[in-house]
Amino acid sequence: MKAKYPIIIAALTSIFVGCATTETTPAMTPLEIQSMQTRSYPESQNIVFRSVVSVFQDLGYTIKNADLTTGFIQADGTAKSNDALKLWTGNTETTQTKATGFIEQIGSKTQVRLNFVTTKESSTAYGAGDRKESQVLDPQTYQNAFERIENAIFVRKASN
Repeated sequence: MKAKYPIIIAALTSIFVGCATTETTPAMTPLEIQSMQTRSYPESQNIVFRSVVSVFQDLGYTIKNADLTTGFIQADGTAKSNDALKLWTGNTETTQTKATGFIEQIGSKTQVRLNFVTTKESSTAYGAGDRKESQVLDPQTYQNAFERIENAIFVRKASN
């Protein structure tokens, strides 16, 4: 009778181990990321650059740097803190999204590449800190931004 228990335990263990496997989505290739983050427009760099700055502001970002000559824009989103965590543990955790845009004239088209990064900073009541950054790889985030840029370009062209 005791010989049955090891067999039952082994069978149950193999069932639970088999259920514990996790599915992970395959990582995006650099080319897939670049494709998601890049669009081309038939307008001048001046119009496109100003439209991207305007859209970043519309999305709640604060422009840190914007240089038409280099085509580089750097912007910070609003920071969000976890006040409940600080109240109960003395630890703090702040999340912020940062954005960059690179706009360049290539032939008769202007190319825009956007990049969004989420930054999480935490610190303990004892002063130890940590910072983690992760690239935003949600295609809808980029699609939304590019749709707004297209609308901003349309408005700018119509007003000229």
